[in-house]
Amino acid sequence: MIISERIFALMQEKGISQKELSDKTGISQSTISDWKRKKTNPSADKLKVICDVLRVTLYELLADTGEESSRPVDYVIVDKESEDYLLLMEYHELPGAFRARLAGYLDALRDLAGEYGRNSS
Repeated sequence: MIISERIFALMQEKGISQKELSDKTGISQSTISDWKRKKTNPSADKLKVICDVLRVTLYELLADTGEESSRPVDYVIVDKESEDYLLLMEYHELPGAFRARLAGYLDALRDLAGEYGRNSS
């Protein structure tokens, strides 16, 4: 399930219309409609206000989006100016194929770091 589908499922579950979401978030109705019609996702900067209106955490919103990793988050990024938070937001804006590519690159870096550690002893 993509993020926008999860948003619409939560809206239905909570009885919130597109107009009401628009009024409470300041996001135009046409933008919200585009998410559904074009199967696109909201930009990262809109996710927090959407979560506030839907009364869910960002983790709850993203938890059921079919991401490859089902590992629980064992820490919370609070500082929205932190490099970790900004990197995470950039990651969530990537299309699925690019996320998979980035995960592959991360695996390769881990392997390289492991080899470096073995060779430096």
